[in-house]
Amino acid sequence: MTVTTEILKKTPLHALHLELGGKMVPFAGYEMPVQYPAGVLKEHLHTRERAGLFDVSHMGQAFLSGDDPAKALESVTPADIIGIREGAQRYGLLLNDQGGIKDDFMTTRLAGERALYLVVNASMKDSDFAYIAARLADQAVLTPAPERALLALQGPAAADVLERHSPGIGKLSFMRAARATVAGVPAIISRTGYTGEDGFEISLPGKDAEKVARALLGEPEVLPIGLGARDSLRLEAGLCLYGHDIDESTDPVEANLVWSIGKRRKLERGFAGAEVVMDRLFNGAGRKRVGIRPVGKAPAREGTEITAGGRVIGKITSGGFGPSLNGPCAMGYALSEFSNDGTQVELLVRGKALPAQVVPMPFVPHRYKRAV
Repeated sequence: MTVTTEILKKTPLHALHLELGGKMVPFAGYEMPVQYPAGVLKEHLHTRERAGLFDVSHMGQAFLSGDDPAKALESVTPADIIGIREGAQRYGLLLNDQGGIKDDFMTTRLAGERALYLVVNASMKDSDFAYIAARLADQAVLTPAPERALLALQGPAAADVLERHSPGIGKLSFMRAARATVAGVPAIISRTGYTGEDGFEISLPGKDAEKVARALLGEPEVLPIGLGARDSLRLEAGLCLYGHDIDESTDPVEANLVWSIGKRRKLERGFAGAEVVMDRLFNGAGRKRVGIRPVGKAPAREGTEITAGGRVIGKITSGGFGPSLNGPCAMGYALSEFSNDGTQVELLVRGKALPAQVVPMPFVPHRYKRAV
């Protein structure tokens, strides 16, 4: 029997993670910190209360150029890319021809630049980039940027902290982006993130990532945060994790992500899987992504069956303990007739049916800084 060992990639901050005592684990082909000595619970609550710094350099970054890259990109996503204003960012879904979700991603139109800046999920970046490049081959050129690092500074103190190293950056509002400098390093900064908190994502040359990370970690409000707290934070915020809550077996209607489809796009269609998606939109989907609050303290993990009246009606796709809630929370898919808030259901945890309720998401209110 042949045993193969995966050779894991390292981000530009790998040595810093080890120095800080990060517990390293394999994730999306990279060796990444799941937690630091403070532990997941403290890291989670610290991000909610002050500010946390995340290394997300494993994400896929790229630039899409051409005569009209926005028009080209709309052939593979239902998002209104043409309508993105200069200096703005938009969430979108990359769909296959059956309307299934290949990935979710962010698109940015930087002021004065024709090329679009894209960020896709780490586990899907190679297949995403190949798909986009192939589908848009005669319209646009996709240029991956593996030499760039990506940091996320999240939490209510994030703006004050970043302002010290990038004066004026606090003027950005949620889903806005700009080129700026951080600690003297040129960067693309967007006011967004994956925690539900106010915060920023900072794209910069990999060679400068440690310098900027050390500058930010030198501030008294900031702690390094690992993948464990990143996952519990995004779950409380009701945000999907690709490969768990959304994948090619789910469509935007089932996933309750119809808001990401532009109004013009619904009318014009013209995107991959449009007929399937619009049919589901007008005629309904058989199941829906829902929030679940178990009664009691026992968490419902991914794969837990959701039942009602002894009948299996769905399955949990993400679940665990919510530190900010001091209790368990989960999300999953349930048959549409059981998807209304307040519906009483049961969860089969270790063979025992435990009471739970369908509830609205997010579990913890978002605290993004919206434009006035």
